[in-house]
Amino acid sequence: MMENKLKELLEAYKAGRVELEAVMERLKTFREEDLGFAKVDHHRVLRNGFPEVIFGQGKTKEQVAAIASRLAAAGSTVLVTRTNREVYQEVSAILPAAEFNELARTIVVSAGEIPPTGGKVAVLSAGTADLPVAEEAAVTAAVMGNEVERIYDVGVAGIHRLLGRVELVRRADVVIVVAGMEGALASVVAGLVDRPVIAVPTSIGYGASFGGLAALLTMLNSCAAGIGVVNIDNGFGAAALATTITRLKKV
Repeated sequence: MMENKLKELLEAYKAGRVELEAVMERLKTFREEDLGFAKVDHHRVLRNGFPEVIFGQGKTKEQVAAIASRLAAAGSTVLVTRTNREVYQEVSAILPAAEFNELARTIVVSAGEIPPTGGKVAVLSAGTADLPVAEEAAVTAAVMGNEVERIYDVGVAGIHRLLGRVELVRRADVVIVVAGMEGALASVVAGLVDRPVIAVPTSIGYGASFGGLAALLTMLNSCAAGIGVVNIDNGFGAAALATTITRLKKV
């Protein structure tokens, strides 16, 4: 078991048989706890700065609950994305501290071991229909240790809504822009701020939006400088990328 390996390594270090650098290196290579249907990576936090995240889509409620319970038992913060209330009820029966955000489709069980980054992330959504993806980004960014500012429904169809909040956006260290339809909001925001902009295309839109492909291509072809683009509907990925940037404030 993982606990036995860690105990042996700690004893070897205390006895002077292993140097600290070697201990840290070996800790980074301990990969998994085998549950049969999943291999839980307990040491991802050492390599990447945040524990393994459970992608709920396609997993049974029992599988999600089992993985979550093992992460929590190891003292890790638990984040489940793309999930639902039925799964939450299964998880909360084992982990009563679990919190469910129905809009974001996330479950969080905080262990308090993630240090604040000291950074601020602004999450903008073009429209109300983009909120599930925007909330996924906001919840993830907050759990990963960032201060989060939500600025929703500021799409280009009513651009005055954005212009009235530009100073608020400029206070952030990283800006996540979530937009469907034609995806123009990211270009407009990047032209107004001197911060990294992470663009998230969503699958929201009429037929010619091709399930988010139109917004994705618009964002990839933006003439505004300083934009990075993640995959369609990938609010989690945007928040994870934003966190790698805000962590640099502590370096």
